[in-house]
Amino acid sequence: QVQLVESGGGLVQPGGSLRLSCAASGSIFSLNYMGWYRQAPGKERELVAVIFSGGRTNYADSVKGRFTISRDNAKNTVYLQMNSLKPEDTADYYCNSVINGGNYWGRGTQVTVSS
Repeated sequence: QVQLVESGGGLVQPGGSLRLSCAASGSIFSLNYMGWYRQAPGKERELVAVIFSGGRTNYADSVKGRFTISRDNAKNTVYLQMNSLKPEDTADYYCNSVINGGNYWGRGTQVTVSS
């Protein structure tokens, strides 16, 4: 049973930083894409950042220059370093990955940016 488990969310003041982690576990034979999405209250889920096995990354325009996605292939873990956080970054953040040909989601971790 493949699982994605996120951690690292919380409450932070505007301008602050958080680091999210997502670890994939289970019988993993192939893991290519890993990414982060977010969903704010009343809004649709949107892509934040993705990273592919070769290291290529892609970011939403709203987070470019502030967020950095990285991965540890040996640990099947993806990270999202979030700096200069803004109130509009408040959302539930979800990890997503294609593992063994299947599409998997984590249960999400809440990020609240507020003074």
